[in-house]
Amino acid sequence: MLVVEDERKLAHVLLTALRGQHYEVVVASTGDAGFHQVTTQVFDLVVLDLMLPGPGGLEILQALRQRHLGTSVLILTARDGLDDRVRGLDLGADDYLVKPFALPELLARVRALLRRGRPSETVRLKTADLELDVLARSAVRGDRQIDLTAREFELLEYLLRHRGHLVSREMLAREVWKEPRRATPLDNVMDVQMTRLRKKVDPEGTTPLIHTVRGVGFVLREDEP
Repeated sequence: MLVVEDERKLAHVLLTALRGQHYEVVVASTGDAGFHQVTTQVFDLVVLDLMLPGPGGLEILQALRQRHLGTSVLILTARDGLDDRVRGLDLGADDYLVKPFALPELLARVRALLRRGRPSETVRLKTADLELDVLARSAVRGDRQIDLTAREFELLEYLLRHRGHLVSREMLAREVWKEPRRATPLDNVMDVQMTRLRKKVDPEGTTPLIHTVRGVGFVLREDEP
């Protein structure tokens, strides 16, 4: 999860408490850092302060929702006015906690939000004439069945869940290969897998859906990125 909080002591308390519950936590101390994190990585939950140096929490929340990922967001703020709470919830926040708060309450709210499940629980993914059935682990494009290996299926599923948005190599290493701290880069392995996947998904005569963004990563979309 991501914690965006500029108060150093509170950020440290949250980091310690959440890691104590065995969550993997990233901390951002400015609005710019938080904005960068939510637009380049995928999280299960964001704990978000509203008053930040740089872009405010509401701007970060808007950026997150514009990606259509549905990540759960718990807002932390010293503002306890009704208008502030309504605005945050209208912009897509899932819960709201006013400072000062009791740490056990925050942890309980975190657990409740995570129990709601991730947006990745969608079982059918579709773009253009490409459709993926997560439960059946099958893929079709038009009326043609696509024969995929287990890794190719995971890779295509991840691209579809982030369709229209850039997927970096770092994201793939962490979320698909589950090796975020690998000593040697996975670039060559990714390129080979992506080439094989593209041949199956985008055979000659079809509109290309998988695009390479040179030096950055990949994007699945109907038109050229």
